[in-house]
Amino acid sequence: MAQPNDSAPGGRLYIVSTPIGNLEDITLRALRILKEADLVCAEDTRVTGRLLAHYQIKNTLLSYHSYNEAARIPQILNYLKEGRQIALVSDAGTPGISDPAHKLVKAAIAAGAPVEPLPGPTASIAALVASGLPTDRFVFEGFLPRKKGRQTRLKFLSEEPGTIILYESAPRIQKTIEDIVKNFGNRYIVISRELTKKFEEFIRGDAGEVLQTLKTRSLKGEIVLLIAGTEYRHLTPLQRES
Repeated sequence: MAQPNDSAPGGRLYIVSTPIGNLEDITLRALRILKEADLVCAEDTRVTGRLLAHYQIKNTLLSYHSYNEAARIPQILNYLKEGRQIALVSDAGTPGISDPAHKLVKAAIAAGAPVEPLPGPTASIAALVASGLPTDRFVFEGFLPRKKGRQTRLKFLSEEPGTIILYESAPRIQKTIEDIVKNFGNRYIVISRELTKKFEEFIRGDAGEVLQTLKTRSLKGEIVLLIAGTEYRHLTPLQRES
């Protein structure tokens, strides 16, 4: 059975980060917990099943996602009260970042169950450190509102001094950049696409230039969009390195 960091009795909820693309991007500790836990709660059991099979891990999977969380949370809390060790994973990356894990974590804490994070891949941070934009100050916004409050939120973000990190779907990325031009002006942006996968790509440039590029091609896959903050100085690559 998975061993906690201390001798506290009862169950424990492990927040297990999993690869965002390349299956080699997983820690030895994560593999051990996925193997030793009494139960693995997964956003999509098929996705997690493939990961476990790749590493020849056999364990019981229980679906936990936004459509069943109301029923699952009491069930998982009962398992924790019984002393079971529960591993929580998302389809990719770190649970709790733009997925339903937050409510379960909050409920576990309220119930007095220990919550133990296992650090690992996160698309937002991977994109940030490779973007060339400042990393000393940034805000993670996740997905923008589709309709209500979208323009208000963009206007608010346009005053942010640090780098802004957004998640966006491929079919909506062009519309989002149009909204950025409208609210931010011709701000420097970076599109990070399919991180750690075969077709990983970074598209860097002023928003207007990137928008023209997207009019001649369509993007596929998962996208992280980064926007320069108000304090970013638009310098040449050589000047940025000096």
